[in-house]
Amino acid sequence: MLRRRLIIAAAAALIATGNAPALAQGPSATASVAVTEGSQFVANLASRAVGELTTNDLPLPERVSRFRTLLTEAFDVPAIGRFVLGRYWRMASEEERAEYLKLFEEFIVRTYVQRFNDFAGAQLKVLNTRTGQDSEVISTLEAVLPGRPPARFDVRMRREDGRFKIFDVVVEGISMSVTQRDDFAAVIQRSGGKVEGLLASLREKTKAGP
Repeated sequence: MLRRRLIIAAAAALIATGNAPALAQGPSATASVAVTEGSQFVANLASRAVGELTTNDLPLPERVSRFRTLLTEAFDVPAIGRFVLGRYWRMASEEERAEYLKLFEEFIVRTYVQRFNDFAGAQLKVLNTRTGQDSEVISTLEAVLPGRPPARFDVRMRREDGRFKIFDVVVEGISMSVTQRDDFAAVIQRSGGKVEGLLASLREKTKAGP
């Protein structure tokens, strides 16, 4: 539970930060361009999020709407959702897949919006940005939250259709996507290996609120 909270805190901190990432030299000119553009992507996302989501008097429905827009623009939500469902994606029907992806997005939105205000006063320091495997660009950040030890995390992204999309946040070696996949798999296993069990759980978790 503590690790899960740490992962959610780090991802929320990414949205909350306005610091510009430091640039790292890649092994080639192409890699260097990718690093620069990836760093700009993270900085622009952070600046926009601060301007749109940190207004104290912003009504919750509007905050949810703005957060959803940023999430779907900056994160590869469908790809993350498929990864999180894991081997059960192949077992699911087309109808189950379609409903799952909608519920997954709603689940992520509500989870982050509910926790977003808990991280007022967070301080973040971008340590470096670099290239990884398979055309990945990785930014490493350190988050310091009041009353908590510093948490270092990586933001992993790829360029798709000419723009970057984040596909994972890794906190001190713990992948947010892998952790969520394990949680969902446990729900499905308790439901006799049926995806419908997870869908029912997600319906329940997302039915309340704005």
